[in-house]
Amino acid sequence: MTSPIRPLIEGYDFIRRECERRGTDCFELGVGPLTVTCMRGPEAGTVFYSDRFERAGAMPRRVRRTLLGEGGVQGLDGEDHHHRKALFLSLMTPDALDDLTTITDAEWDAAIARWQARHEPIRLLTDAAQVLSRAVHRWSGVPLAEDDVAQRTDMLHALIDTPARVGPRHWRGRRARSRADRWAADLIDDVRAGKLEPPAGRALHAIATHRTRDGQLLEPSVAAVELINILRPTIAIDRFIVFAALALVEHPQWYERLRTSDDAIEPFTQEVRRHYPFFPAAAAKVRTPFDWGGLHFPAGRLTLFDLYGTNHHPDVWADPDRFDPERFFDREIGPFDLVPQGGSDHESGHRCAGEWLTIAQINLALRVLTRRIDYTVPAQDLRVSHRRFPTQPASGLLLTDITTRTPTEA
Repeated sequence: MTSPIRPLIEGYDFIRRECERRGTDCFELGVGPLTVTCMRGPEAGTVFYSDRFERAGAMPRRVRRTLLGEGGVQGLDGEDHHHRKALFLSLMTPDALDDLTTITDAEWDAAIARWQARHEPIRLLTDAAQVLSRAVHRWSGVPLAEDDVAQRTDMLHALIDTPARVGPRHWRGRRARSRADRWAADLIDDVRAGKLEPPAGRALHAIATHRTRDGQLLEPSVAAVELINILRPTIAIDRFIVFAALALVEHPQWYERLRTSDDAIEPFTQEVRRHYPFFPAAAAKVRTPFDWGGLHFPAGRLTLFDLYGTNHHPDVWADPDRFDPERFFDREIGPFDLVPQGGSDHESGHRCAGEWLTIAQINLALRVLTRRIDYTVPAQDLRVSHRRFPTQPASGLLLTDITTRTPTEA
C-alpha cells in the first residue's frame, strides 16, 4: 500500500515514480470514496482531455480560492468552455503577441537601467515578475501607477504561490484573491459605466464587453476572474524565466550558442518548459463511467493527469532527466507529448490559450540574458525543491555586476 505521506515527500515526482514502480501509466490512490486515479503519458492524455471528463468542481477548493478563482474558463465544459475559450484566443493573435513582446522588450530595458542604478544584487524572480506585470497591465489596458507596481504584482503573485501552502501563508493567498477579485470587478464596472475607456481589442475591454452564449454580459465577479486569468498567468512566466537563467548556469555550453544563433533560442525555451517543474498536475472528474488501462473509472472519480511526469515520460523523451535542447531541433511535438500548460489543442481543449505568449516571453528573456547584459551569478542556494508547489530556485536567482553590452558585443 502506498504511504499517505509519499505524495508530500516526493512532490512533483510522486505519480511518475509510482507509475514506474507499478509498471503502468495509471493507478488508483486511496480507499473507497476518497480514491483518486492518477495518470501520465500521451495515451493517458488522449483519455483525460476527452469528453469522458469534466472540469467543473474538480480542482480543490483551496486552489479555486487562490490560484483560479470561481467561475473562470478553467472550470467550464462543453460549449460553454468553447465559447469562453474563444474570448481568450481572440486576444492571442500574432499581432497582439508581437505587441506584448514589444512592450515587454521596453520594460526589460527600463529594468536594466534600474538595476545598474541600484548597484546591488537583483533577485531575478522578483524583478522578472515586475517586468511582466508592467507589460501585461499596459497590454491589457489595465491602469497601473508606478507606485502600485510592487504591491499589485505581489497581490497577483500571492495567487500563484499559496494554493499548496498551509496556515498563514495559505490564508495570505485567500486574502489576496479577495482583494484581486474586488479590484478587478471594480474595473469591469468602471468600463461598463463609461468611467474607464480601455482601447478596443485590449483584454480589459474584451472581457468587460464579452457576452455569454445566451447574450448576457458576464457577471462582474466572473469577468474579474477572467481578467485576472490574463494578468496572473503572464506574471507566472517569471518562474520559467528564472529556470531559463538557471539552465544557463547549469549548462554554460549553451550560452554562446544562444548569444549567436536565433535558431537555438526556441529549442532551449521548449526544453526549459519540459525539463523544469511548473504546474504539477491537471484535475478532472469522470463524467460517465468507463474502463481504461485495466481500471474502472466510476462517475465522479477525481482524476489527476501528471503534467511533469508526462514531460519526463521515457517512452516519449529519451533520457528524460537530461537537459538537452537538441531534442527540439526539427521535432514535431504531439498534442500530448509536451504538456507544461495542458494537453490537447488550444481551440477546443483545455490547453492554455497563453502558451504562445509564454514561449515568446521566455524567448525574449533569453535574448536579454545572453545578448543585452553581462552579469555574475554569485554563490547562492540554487536548489529546486520538488516538494514545493509551485517550485523555484531557493534564492530566486541572484544576479550581480550587471552591465549592458554594446551593439557590437550583442
